[in-house]
Amino acid sequence: MIGALTSFSLMAIGVRELSGLIDTFQVLFFRSVIGLFVIALVIACSGKVERFRTDRPGLHGIRNIVHFAGSYGWFLGIGLLPLAEVFALEFTVPLWTALIACLFLNEQLTVRKVFAIILGMVGVVVIVQPGSGVISHSSLIVLGAAICYAVAHSSTKSLAATEHPLTILFYMCLVQLPIGLCFSLLNWQNPTDVQWFWITVIGISALTAHFCMAKAMQTAEATVVVTMDFLRLPAIAMVGVAFYAEPLEIALMVGALLMLLGNLLNMYVPENKHGDVARTSR
Repeated sequence: MIGALTSFSLMAIGVRELSGLIDTFQVLFFRSVIGLFVIALVIACSGKVERFRTDRPGLHGIRNIVHFAGSYGWFLGIGLLPLAEVFALEFTVPLWTALIACLFLNEQLTVRKVFAIILGMVGVVVIVQPGSGVISHSSLIVLGAAICYAVAHSSTKSLAATEHPLTILFYMCLVQLPIGLCFSLLNWQNPTDVQWFWITVIGISALTAHFCMAKAMQTAEATVVVTMDFLRLPAIAMVGVAFYAEPLEIALMVGALLMLLGNLLNMYVPENKHGDVARTSR
């Protein structure tokens, strides 16, 4: 998850640098091209060609169409709102993911998980401050992206039970590449050298982010993994302050603290009477 948090933050910086310069669909297309090349090369070099195959193409298709829609909304939001606000609005994902995982993945929604998610959501409300004008057209785009991401996260959890993370990444790029190409042809332009650099950053960080997320999904419940993602907020807030002159508000710090408390609560594993860490059956 540390790898995922770092990668998502780098991807956000790359998207901000390209915002208004390169069409969003074109950025998504190049992201898929880079990803497909790298993943195919890694699988081929490993000699495990069975990772190119899947018995669940339908779920891969649904996951990646929804994920593409979420990525498009997220990329747009980064260009329209301060980075911290985008990430704060995106952090409604754990709420939707918990509900979806409970309904479709038979995960148990314990009181501790509910309380941890509530703490995180209260932190989001403190940061966003409804009524102060933040709930705009741009905010609704990011909220829609959050719902799409929740569906994608839950689908990843289901796929991770039978598929290798590289297989999940391979089909993510394979499905999303033609979608991005079709839409990007409507407003195509050739990137400059600097823009190619940021496109490469986005493509590589997207790969590492999703690889780390898929590996995390293999060893923990979806709600635990996504709730840990709250830690991205204070990190990206500092990036916004340092590089984009975005204000560092007290509400942001208070909200981030509430999110951190929720994370700690969600990751806490009590010891049994023998002093051993209790194991949760899955």
